[in-house]
This record gives sequence, C-alpha cells and structure tokens, in this order.
Amino acid sequence: MKDSAAASPQGRLGATLRAFRHRNYRLFFMGQGLSLVGTWMQRVALSWLVYRLTNSPWLLGLVGFAGQLPSFFVAPLAGVWADGGRSRRLLILTQSLSMLQALTLAVLVLGGWIEVWHVVVLSVLLGAINGVDMPVRQSFLVEMIDDRQDLGNAIALNSTMFNGARLLGPAVAGLAIALAGEGVCFLVNGLSYVAVLASLVAMRLRPRVAGEGDRRRGMVEGLQEGWGYVSSFPPVWAILLMLMTFNFVAMPYTVLLPIFARDVLKGGPDTLGFLMGGAGVGAIIGALYLAGRRSVAGLGRLIAWAALVFCLALTGFALSRQLWLSLLLLIPVGFGQMLQMAGSNTLLQSLVEDRMRGRVMSFYTMSFMGTFPLGSLVMGWSAERIGASWTLALGAGLYLLCAAVALPRLPDLRRQAYSVYARKGLLPAQESA
Repeated sequence: MKDSAAASPQGRLGATLRAFRHRNYRLFFMGQGLSLVGTWMQRVALSWLVYRLTNSPWLLGLVGFAGQLPSFFVAPLAGVWADGGRSRRLLILTQSLSMLQALTLAVLVLGGWIEVWHVVVLSVLLGAINGVDMPVRQSFLVEMIDDRQDLGNAIALNSTMFNGARLLGPAVAGLAIALAGEGVCFLVNGLSYVAVLASLVAMRLRPRVAGEGDRRRGMVEGLQEGWGYVSSFPPVWAILLMLMTFNFVAMPYTVLLPIFARDVLKGGPDTLGFLMGGAGVGAIIGALYLAGRRSVAGLGRLIAWAALVFCLALTGFALSRQLWLSLLLLIPVGFGQMLQMAGSNTLLQSLVEDRMRGRVMSFYTMSFMGTFPLGSLVMGWSAERIGASWTLALGAGLYLLCAAVALPRLPDLRRQAYSVYARKGLLPAQESA
C-alpha cells in the first residue's frame, strides 16, 4: 500500500514538495523566490547596459570578471563564519547590502549619470557581498530543514525557485528595457529584497550553539582545517575539481548571450530575455527531476550523463542561426547545467560533516565564483578574436574532454561516497544492503 501510494500522482507530488513541510523553509522559499525575479532582471539589464555602452565583448567579459572574482577571496572567510553559528545575521547583512547596490545602480541609470566604471565598481562590491552570501545561504539550509532526509529535496526546490525566477525575470526585463530602459530593472530588484529580509526576520530557529572547538578556533586555523578536510576526501575534491572546470570553460556561455541575441540572431533585449528563459526552462525541468528523486544513489552517474547532454546542446546552440532552434537547444543546455550544479551541491551536502558544512560550501562557492569570472574574461577575449560561436563550441569541447578523462575514476569515488551514505542512513534499503 505504501509503495502504491508513493507511485500515485499525489504521492509523487508530495515527494517532490516534501521540504515545504518545514515552516522556515516555506518562508525562505517565498521571500527568496520574489527577490530572485528582481536579481535576474538586474543580470539581464546589466549585461545589456554594458554592451549598449561599449559594444565590446571583452568589456562584457571584464564586467563579469569584476563581479565574480571578489567572491573567490571572501568565500573561505564566510565559510568559517557560517560554521560559527551566525548564518541568519550574516544573511540579513548581505541581503541589505545587495539592496543598497541595486538601488544605487537604479539612481545612476535613471538619472543619466551611469558610466562603465560605475558598473565595474558596483559589480566588484556585489561580488564581495555574494562571496559571503552564497556559502552562508547554502549551509543555512540545514538550519531550516529539521529532517535531513529532506535536505536534497530542499536543494533541488531551491534550484527550481532559482530557475523559475530565471525564466520569469529575463522575460520581464527584456520588455522593461525595451519600454523604459535598464534603470527600472535595477529599481525593481532593489525593492524585491524587502521580501527575503522579511522572511529571514520571521523565521523561528532553534538556538544553535557552536561547538567548543568552533569558539576557540581562529580564522587561520579554521581555514586550514577546512582545506585539510576537503583535500583529504577524494569524492569531495573530485566534485569541486569538475565544477571548477565546468565554470571555467563552459558555464561562461551566459556572458556571451547578448552577442548572440543582437549580432548573431539580429534581435534586441527581448531576444536576450527569451534566450535566458529558454535555458531557464531546461533548468526548471532538471531541478524538478532532482526534487523527485528520493535518494542520492546514482547521482554521480547522472551528473556524468548531464555533462554530455550539456556539451552537445551548447555546441549546437553555438552553430545555430535561427531563433527557434537556439531556444530549443538552450533547453537541454539548461537541463544539463542544472543537473551538474544542483546535483553536485546535493552530493556535497550529503557527504560532509555538519561542523565542516560552511567551509565546504565556501569551496563550492569558490569553484563557481572564482573560476567563472576568469572564464568570462577569457571567453570575452576569445570572442573578439575568433567570434562568439567558435568560442562556445571550443569551450564545450574542452569540458567534454575533461569529463572523459575523469570518467575512469568514477567507480572508485562512488564506492567511497556510498560508504558515507550508508553510515548516514541516506541510501534506500536495497542500496545499503
């Protein structure tokens, strides 16, 4: 009876949404969901603004570089702070500063005073803020979820929320830019932070007392302990290494989308919104698929297949000259991207010890925020010399080659990971037997 209930549509829906049983997570999901629509509006508006002001693919990459690189240096510190039990206060601080950054951009653009150097400076500021926000927010999930069996589901639902906003935000931004200019998008984003701040204040969290070692540990010691843990745990190290590669040679395709929208497909800001929305559709499908999974078993193999899907679809997109075909191809691009990013996040959160969670998630942030800006800079430079299409195709090919090299190690890493899952009780009965 239990199995048949789980197999019914109602049972599958309940399994997919099971993290909503937790009040704090429901509050976070609603507040963050509203705020993320504004965040995606700002991302589209910012890239379009830079390309409109400069007509330079290299400067487009430079702004992406400036906006992400500070996180590489700030994230490790944030991981130590998060493990010290200050997550909610840190999130309230980061979200407030992000609001201030967005409203400053809005004033400069709506007042007609905006220059490229303003964008670079404010992007650096936001990058530093995100360097604290991302690892703290990832580790804060544990405090919102009372049942650890629901943690993977919460991560997948977060990804669904993120990409639902990614689908809606760019579409709204494209229309808003066409009708009123980029400044309106920055203003909406600034005001949207009220929702997530209200959700954080309304949460009722159980008191978390940091361990004795956490209270005595200094920053340097905390960083050394975190690095020692990551570097001596092969499954975690392998996941982070593949994420770094992905975010350097493949993921920066998003930085070049304004070039494809305007120069390749001969469109405007609405076309850019549609392209980002196409990838968002695929990402939502991927996130919902992950949310419906009941176990981490087999997730490593799934991530490997997702890499193949992503690379083939991205190569097709790079060569496409038709809007309808480009949109169709971005769906598997978004699907493969989501399975790799959210799947890797789930594996990491399932493998690590609680006392190390903040620091491990800071390395996860570094693997994205540290290598993505470098990849953005390189892709912008390459697009000016060999064109955006060849740049994307080359990046997809390089990542596929790296994934193929890593594939033979997968069985050994899987055995090590499964021993941890079995100890934590995260495997279904037939897998742990």
